[in-house]
Amino acid sequence: MMRTYIANKIGFLSVFLALFLISATSANATSRIKDIADFEGIRENQLVGYGLVVGLNGTGDNIKSINFARESLISMLDKIGINARDGQLKSKNIAAVMVTASLPAFGRQGSKIDVIVSAMGDAKNLQGGTLLATPLTGADGEVYAVAQGQVAVAGFSASAGGDSITRGVPTSGKIANGAIIENEVPFTLENMESIRIALRNPDFTTSRRVADAINSLLGEKRAKSIDPSTVELAIPYQYQGKIVDLMTKIEQLKVQPDLPAKIVIDETSGIIIIGKDVKINRVAIAQGNLTIKVTENPFISQPLPFSGGETMLASNTDITVDEQETRKLDTLNTGVNLQEMVDGLNALGVGPRDLISILQAIKASGALQADIEVI
Repeated sequence: MMRTYIANKIGFLSVFLALFLISATSANATSRIKDIADFEGIRENQLVGYGLVVGLNGTGDNIKSINFARESLISMLDKIGINARDGQLKSKNIAAVMVTASLPAFGRQGSKIDVIVSAMGDAKNLQGGTLLATPLTGADGEVYAVAQGQVAVAGFSASAGGDSITRGVPTSGKIANGAIIENEVPFTLENMESIRIALRNPDFTTSRRVADAINSLLGEKRAKSIDPSTVELAIPYQYQGKIVDLMTKIEQLKVQPDLPAKIVIDETSGIIIIGKDVKINRVAIAQGNLTIKVTENPFISQPLPFSGGETMLASNTDITVDEQETRKLDTLNTGVNLQEMVDGLNALGVGPRDLISILQAIKASGALQADIEVI
């Protein structure tokens, strides 16, 4: 029995040490430049278009009340030689939609991209609908792709007998490979004399480390940090006309990102994220207040037979006072780390909601050496 207990303890300690080593390693882990930065100019472009979805099973727009859906239907019929302006249109099998897509960097003519289709009017469901040919334009007003195809909807909606149920968003769907690129964004790499690397999380230290890593690769000082989010690289002579080769090597370089101490709080859900470099000066914390709980237990008062009394509803009132005497003033020493701070606050019985208020109060006192970001 003792051997089993010792074996279990050793196994537990082994798992604990393994998790500790993993966390310690991940805390100092390096990242590829590819994962923390982008090459300036190599990016997606947003496209948008307005179109019609047809073939719906009575779940489309009410064209009597949605004027833009009615006008779009009439315009579409005009293009194919059908005059419907004098007719009484009652169809609920169409829906006016906005179509959005992302044009990838170096997207070539004839390539296909995914599109998102979203209802604009009072359509109930886009399931089973087909998007008609819709031009997609960029911010410059030029058409870069044309979308068309069957809309795939993940959500659904059903009703019967006055009851209804909805799962997901049936008024929004996706068309995989639903748009064909018709126009390319002109951009040439080979003629560039310099490139810029943009950090996704701007930081002076990380920017300098990226520049140092590139210079170490090249064996000469060709890269320099010009601000917290940008590293500028002058193309070396040996890579003139071979920029793709250079960018491939730079992407695989590893650096250790450095981020400021920060606490992120989501007050809506009560989620708190505390960075590992958060430090607190010596403070005393007390948490808790007087709680009075009043509970009423209703019961029926039944009179004795032939007493002439009436049966009536009465209640017993129970009053409980919780002064939370077990929660006492506690201290956090200067320079405590994340784990010590969490342990200290947990010792006070602090929940996530109270922890938000405590952190904000510590910040207001000037003892918290970190930024608090409330989202």
